[in-house]
Amino acid sequence: MTRKHVLITGVTLVALIILFTFSVQVARILMGDMTAATIGDGVGYAEVKGPIIDSQETVKQLDDLRKKSSVKAVVLRVESPGGVIGPSQEIYAAVKRLAATKKVVVSMGSVAASGGYHVAVPAAVIYANPGTITGSIGVLMKLSNIEGLMDKVGLKAFTLKSGKFKDSGSPVRKLTEEERAVLQGVIDNLHDQFVRAVAEGRKLPVEEVRRLADGRVYTGEQALRLKLVDRLGTLHDAVMEAGRLAGIEGEPTLIIPPKKRKLLRDMLFGEVAEAVRGSVRKGEGLSFSYELE
Repeated sequence: MTRKHVLITGVTLVALIILFTFSVQVARILMGDMTAATIGDGVGYAEVKGPIIDSQETVKQLDDLRKKSSVKAVVLRVESPGGVIGPSQEIYAAVKRLAATKKVVVSMGSVAASGGYHVAVPAAVIYANPGTITGSIGVLMKLSNIEGLMDKVGLKAFTLKSGKFKDSGSPVRKLTEEERAVLQGVIDNLHDQFVRAVAEGRKLPVEEVRRLADGRVYTGEQALRLKLVDRLGTLHDAVMEAGRLAGIEGEPTLIIPPKKRKLLRDMLFGEVAEAVRGSVRKGEGLSFSYELE
């Protein structure tokens, strides 16, 4: 083999190694497995984005940040109109666990309302932009009724049930006054849970929160006056505040916990599953949510 052939072979091998390394890095980014530099102490970073339907990934990230000794404080970015009550409460509980050991600073984006506000209240400091839409402290129950449509097409529905309230909220018949009272009791209890969580997190009297919790939304400026948030500022402001609370000089390093690695199959079928889940939620006869309507 001539010297020229050896040189060409060597260059080719180096090029292939570089291409392979680059491909691996791109794949890791696409699969959500990249983290910020974690040399030394820093500020953890997590997000709650979009409708809150599932909590597992967010809770895992918050718990990872809580356990990591190099994380001295945490910034939670909230960009969500809220969502299902159970997952919202699970994220709230994870934020509360985290806040018991480390300073948590929330940065609200364009909207952090209903369940999106609920998950933020255990934080030590809440930042909102002046135009952030927040608040919407309330509970939503959605009922559908297609009885009139079924009558027009000549369809009848029959239900066998174990108790008189088992099919409360059925879309094929009207809601009785007794059923309405039972469901209203559930809504009132869920609303009370929300109010108590806000009162505890914001250190406000329960009755003061109850007065604000009629479902209306507030801008960031209004929320500041009502003590629902602490300061007006951007994500950068929140990061700097977290660094200050942690005793870190200068701009802190962000420490981002790894996200669940997704295979291409999961990415493709996950989108389909999410669309189906959304359709089911819209079409179901009965649902409760902390959600901005």
